[in-house]
Amino acid sequence: MTKRRCAWCKNDPLYIEYHDTEWGTPLRNEAKLYEFLTLETFQAGLSWITILRKRENFRKAFDNFDYKKIANYGEEKYESLLQDAGIIRNKLKIKATISNAQSYLKIQEEFGSFTSYIWGFVNNKPLQNNWKNQAEVPANTELSDIISKDLKKRGFKFVGSTVIYAHMQATGMVNDHDVECYRHQEVQE
Repeated sequence: MTKRRCAWCKNDPLYIEYHDTEWGTPLRNEAKLYEFLTLETFQAGLSWITILRKRENFRKAFDNFDYKKIANYGEEKYESLLQDAGIIRNKLKIKATISNAQSYLKIQEEFGSFTSYIWGFVNNKPLQNNWKNQAEVPANTELSDIISKDLKKRGFKFVGSTVIYAHMQATGMVNDHDVECYRHQEVQE
């Protein structure tokens, strides 16, 4: 019997693997939260499958998303990233990745961890939605608006409300698996 999944998987093996093992699973690992925030930033205006296909290249290019290293990238590293055909070579998004790493460190300093900061917006408990199909799922919410504004105030770039809602979905801050999807119940537990 085939497992019922969210419709957006589209039978692509990469999408299915991501859906089944990562998307919507509550994530509290500092390095992984930064990775997802970075990938969501690069995804703005593109399809998520494009990002997934380049994910390993991003990991190599950005020192496995080591935000402490990235925060110290200089002009030479920035220029080399612009030449890296394995990633999305958007000047503004690359600069944002570097400045976002610096802002990430400031949040860690202020809140003890980025996890404490970001999960504080949902009182450390995933929001549970019960969508019947993909058409019901919003692109952003009042909460993603609030988080986006707060991150921008703290110096983050490319963190609009839609990017932030995608981040919330990916990192399990909100359970947006369709109610018929086998993962809906799994991530709820």
